[in-house]
Amino acid sequence: MISRGKHARELRIIAGMWRGRRLRFPDEDIRPTPDRVRETLFNWLASRVHDARCLDLFAGSGALGLEALSRGAAHGVFVERNTVAARALEAVLAEWQAPSARVVRSDALEFLAGPAEPFDIVFVDPPFAAGLLASATKRLQERNWLAPNALIYLESPAREPLPALPPAWQALKAKRAGEVGYHLFERTGSGAEPA
Repeated sequence: MISRGKHARELRIIAGMWRGRRLRFPDEDIRPTPDRVRETLFNWLASRVHDARCLDLFAGSGALGLEALSRGAAHGVFVERNTVAARALEAVLAEWQAPSARVVRSDALEFLAGPAEPFDIVFVDPPFAAGLLASATKRLQERNWLAPNALIYLESPAREPLPALPPAWQALKAKRAGEVGYHLFERTGSGAEPA
């Protein structure tokens, strides 16, 4: 990623124990999920966030995972390969005293190739131009990163169709906000699919 400058940008947490807190994140070509989309997403997730184990792949600013923690998620893992963005997120988690969260500085696909732990909610919001959605969703399913009935949130360019997704995923919700398409799926069944 090429930085467009050293100026930090800002967003706010919408609800929960950190409601109204401002999060500053570096200008590292990060495209945070807009407030309006996050608000809709967490209305969809409302009954499932409390005590959930959440994975924020391609974390960037960490907005999705932080919003989940603010609303009572039990644990959060943030995967971010950009060192500047990862450090900024680590600083926020330390400042906000979030001991149940950790940042993993790694490429998301490499992380998903490692030892799996099941998550209840997974946020998948890769850089739109990178073409990583198909690979990431396949690894999530096949390598047992998803708890039974896990929820998977996907963000993608609104004008492009989603890639082929695991057959065990049931579409629950989908909306569009400008150029952003966002979708919620639920994993059905308990076993991993054959590779």
